[in-house]
Amino acid sequence: MTDWSKTEARIRAHSPFLTRALDRFPTVRSRLEEADFDGAFDAAHCVAPAEDGVARSLRKRRGAIALAVGAADLAGAWNLDRVTRALSDFADAALEEALAAAMRERYPDVEHQGFAVLALGKHGSRELNYSSDIDPILLYDPRTMPHGEREDVADAAVRIGRRVSELLSARDGDGYVFRVDLRLRPSPEATPIALPVDAAIGYYESTALGWEQAAFIRARPAAGDKGLGDYFLRQIRPFVWRRSLDFGAIDAIVEISRRIRDHYAQGQAFGPGYDLKRGRGGIREVEFFAQVHQLIHGGRDPSLRSGNTRAALRALAAAGVIEGEAVTRLDDAYILFRTVEHRLQMVEDRQTHELPKSPDALDNVARLHGLDDGAALIDLLRPHVEWVGRNYDRLTPEKKDGSLSHDEERLKAQLVDMGFADADTPLARIGRWRGGTIRALRSGASRDALEALLPDLMGALARAPDPSRALNRLDDMIARLPSAINFFKLLAARPALVGLLAEILSHAPTLADALARRAELLDGLIDASAFDPPPPVPQLAAQFAALEPGEDYQALLDRVRQRVNDRRFALGAQIIRGGDPIEAGRGYGRMAEAAIEALGAATVAEFEKAHGKVPGGELLILALGRMGGGVLTHASDLDLVYLFTGDFSTESDGAKPLGATQYFNRLAQRVTNALSVHTASGPLYDVDTRLRPSGAQGLLAVSLDSFARYQREEAWTWEHLALTRARPVFGSEQARVSLDAVLAETLRRPRDVDMLARQAVKMRADIARHKPPAGDLDVKLVPGGLIDLEFLIHVTQFRHRMAFDPDLSAALAELVAAGHLPGGLIAAHDLITRFLIVSRLVSPKSTEPPEATRPLVARACGADSWDRLLESYAEARQCVSASWGMLAAPYQEAHDAGTG
Repeated sequence: MTDWSKTEARIRAHSPFLTRALDRFPTVRSRLEEADFDGAFDAAHCVAPAEDGVARSLRKRRGAIALAVGAADLAGAWNLDRVTRALSDFADAALEEALAAAMRERYPDVEHQGFAVLALGKHGSRELNYSSDIDPILLYDPRTMPHGEREDVADAAVRIGRRVSELLSARDGDGYVFRVDLRLRPSPEATPIALPVDAAIGYYESTALGWEQAAFIRARPAAGDKGLGDYFLRQIRPFVWRRSLDFGAIDAIVEISRRIRDHYAQGQAFGPGYDLKRGRGGIREVEFFAQVHQLIHGGRDPSLRSGNTRAALRALAAAGVIEGEAVTRLDDAYILFRTVEHRLQMVEDRQTHELPKSPDALDNVARLHGLDDGAALIDLLRPHVEWVGRNYDRLTPEKKDGSLSHDEERLKAQLVDMGFADADTPLARIGRWRGGTIRALRSGASRDALEALLPDLMGALARAPDPSRALNRLDDMIARLPSAINFFKLLAARPALVGLLAEILSHAPTLADALARRAELLDGLIDASAFDPPPPVPQLAAQFAALEPGEDYQALLDRVRQRVNDRRFALGAQIIRGGDPIEAGRGYGRMAEAAIEALGAATVAEFEKAHGKVPGGELLILALGRMGGGVLTHASDLDLVYLFTGDFSTESDGAKPLGATQYFNRLAQRVTNALSVHTASGPLYDVDTRLRPSGAQGLLAVSLDSFARYQREEAWTWEHLALTRARPVFGSEQARVSLDAVLAETLRRPRDVDMLARQAVKMRADIARHKPPAGDLDVKLVPGGLIDLEFLIHVTQFRHRMAFDPDLSAALAELVAAGHLPGGLIAAHDLITRFLIVSRLVSPKSTEPPEATRPLVARACGADSWDRLLESYAEARQCVSASWGMLAAPYQEAHDAGTG
């Protein structure tokens, strides 16, 4: 027998439904006999002439398409994705034809608009099976929906909806097209089957349930006025894809799965009678597992929003949200489950998902699938079902006993057992939280979430390095939250975060304050990838600049702030967890540069809409200071200089033309505002532009030619010292090369090095006089600290006209390698830099960190104790002081003599 002959034999032996279709549709069968499955599918669309009427034509085509698709599936010619896509596309076409027919019947002479059909469920994700029903939501726009002169538009919409449903679901000798289930609309027991679009939007913005949020992961416009459908989905996108974790929706999915397991208890035990869709470890649990992770991460990452289960799993793996091996096993299981589900439905076109209980019926399904008997089918499914069930159980861990008592004496004893040396303070805090006087804890749901978390939370706080400090900061934080329920549920769902939170609250007031402003910052730490180093600047800038359809420049300002602050918080947490502060500092630098790139490009594009472009000119941004060096702290501001290329006498070519100088100065101010203004999402960076030519009195942006001339003829020594850490961070490659040439020419030109050294010594003395250190641990300003080291490196660079690398550590390494500075300065620089970066988190005022935090600072700086760190710090300062003193001594004596 030919391959098709074998497939046909299986069909005739085991599928009465497809057998009848083979005999009924000879044009399709003739293509199948030639193993032309694509041709059979095309022929299936042509089996019913238009004069049969829409309903009968669709019913016939549905039977023929089921035959063509089923045969291609059984023969192995089409994979699961092609099978389900073909069935889903036919559902779209059937809806479109039925709606057009319903409109023609009632309104033959008007444009058919203002009525949209949204597909949800497997139809929405283009994953329909052979005998699926469809779950549309019907929407209409009262302003554009056709209706009779004396007809209420709402009644008209309902009549259209009923007629569409009737055309698709009515049965006759040709069968039916689709069963139509309209119960996924809001409050189906009380609402009409077609809803006005604005009312539907209002429902999903205000009172929708968590499971409905999950349902819309798979929603899409399928027929009718697709522009109206797209408008609706855009409006409710914030309801579906929330930046902050919405554990109400996640709980709803998990609760649905619990109810399904309970309600279909007879289908939970694996074996004959097992429910392949709803059973433990079945299709639903693959889908729900993906959807829970999509809801957790999709608000922040649009790449995770696919409605298609297999595509969603692949995206979750690519983003590092689910382990690749788990995704492979889930995908393999899903393909097998859906394929066997199709076999069950092919037998008699029944919407069934249960393995037959009868041994003969089970053998029949197995043989249709190509197996020997039902036992072989059970053996094939068993390992996948068991693994999926175990994997899904990870979402619903068993609740631990051990809630905290409401009896004061018993609670106090529990707190002592946890490790609190002084139980009175936590006792009072818990009493305040339970009292409901705090805004975030007024609802019963939020207090329930608190109670579920309290044992783990208080245990972590008791083990914290500084329990009292952590507890007080947590109390302050809760008092400032508008709502606490998601915060508590996140911690309950991710116990590892509880310990990290306790560390942050104990050690890092900077991060604790940020959490109090935006508790959702903790969301970003839910998976290990949050602690990976930030990617390269171009990739990071693209992530920061990504917008969703319909969002504008103002939305971008918010998006960049959210994304930068999320990553900045994660880098701070990384330091608290033991990450290298210098690597974190480089990460801070890449984030700032990416923010400049994203906001700079967007601001230029927005500005050009009104003012056009300056022919031959573009904006350049030069970074200096720590930003120029590429290593920032958590709190660093940005030292920027704005330049522009081209002829300053030209004019822009837009609707509102400006002269080049005015154009780029206005544009530079816009970029500064984009980087610095507070929006609804908070602040971003402080921008300092005082290092520009002529300082605060000069133009904000000057031409590159003017900048070069200024550096040749007018710049002060301190300005040339500042240029040692300058680098372009915005502008085309060609413009950056031109700017680099100006910097190189300025830095390497011959000069009176003794005069420069004398002025540098005087500048350092002036800084010491006007800005004294806050104490011995003010590592930047203290004698032998970072400022002394920077002056030492810069003067040495000019003396030897080499190592002009804006990265201070790279410049120092080059000078040491050339023998111009002692090697001990490298370790001193690294220690002082690490101390600076970590101290900005734990003691922002440069004072001595709290005693409990000192071991963390020591560890971050590579020392095994606080005392050993202080010894190493003293040695580093001595190394810097000795080298700086040796360089400065001749000029210091002359300076002292001149002022004595």
